[in-house]
Amino acid sequence: MVTTGRTGPHRVAVLALDSVVGLDLGTPAQVFGTARDDAEVPFYTVAVGTAGARPVRSSAGFQVLPDHGLEIAEEADTVVVPGIHGGAPLTDGTVDPEIRRVLRQAHDRGARIMSICTGAFVLAAAGLLDGRPATTHWAYTNRFRRMHPRVRLDPEVLFVDDGDILTSAGVAAGLDLCLHVIRTDHGSGVANRSARRCVVPPWREGGQAQYIERPLPEATANGTARTRDWVQHRLHEPPTLSQMAAHASMSVRTFTRRFREETGLSPARWLLQQRTDHARLLLESTDLNVDQVARRSGFGTTAALRQQLHQRIGVPPTAYRRTFRPPAPPV
Repeated sequence: MVTTGRTGPHRVAVLALDSVVGLDLGTPAQVFGTARDDAEVPFYTVAVGTAGARPVRSSAGFQVLPDHGLEIAEEADTVVVPGIHGGAPLTDGTVDPEIRRVLRQAHDRGARIMSICTGAFVLAAAGLLDGRPATTHWAYTNRFRRMHPRVRLDPEVLFVDDGDILTSAGVAAGLDLCLHVIRTDHGSGVANRSARRCVVPPWREGGQAQYIERPLPEATANGTARTRDWVQHRLHEPPTLSQMAAHASMSVRTFTRRFREETGLSPARWLLQQRTDHARLLLESTDLNVDQVARRSGFGTTAALRQQLHQRIGVPPTAYRRTFRPPAPPV
């Protein structure tokens, strides 16, 4: 969670470059704009700026007339760079010096930096991704690696959260990233409400690998979706691989292959992800003690839950709970 040391909504600055991708440009305002407290007070404000507050072209055939220039990044808590569909960052790996300066200054003073889709090319050209993990649209993988070999690119995930810098895959993955940020800042309850308002799933399973152009079986009644739903109702006593395969009326080998094709994950990795996410939700939204959370999420012991949370998010259960459920003030 980014802490600003001030009251009021978290300020998000969206920096639009020429040939900005229209959906990427609108995603931060749409998603962050739905994050509100119980009194409908917004948690975020979103502003769009361009160099010199000048209009820029979008890849969708319309112009963007911004209300602000790049100065909005100077005091923003989060700076977002949407995807682009042309220009120097994609053609020669460079970026306008003014954009580079603004991004680096924002990062140096502690702002959270995000990119959607090919916006990662802009962050990389600004020198913010060297030696760090990142992702971008899978179709640009080879180009990105040629231009920015020092970046640890992972083209199979929907987004990468590296703390102060976050990147997402193409187009709709920007929705996933913004919901992830809301979940990180304000918990699963707020993120889930935002997802419902946007009419999107609060969490998409698998990664970008499932969208790469290659022959994949269609999701049918003979797939693994019905079994995944069955498993999610039994996380407190997670079924074995053999039991999952039997529920799907498949051999273990066929089930494992189909599961990976449909989700981008192995059954074991997917199950661990579901159990961990369920434990996080229980820690955020209930008063169950950590031992009870461990049992209800299928980890069995507090030690097992602690180990998994530490590997996944770097904190133990009690510290995670304190982030979302601060202790009540003394009476």
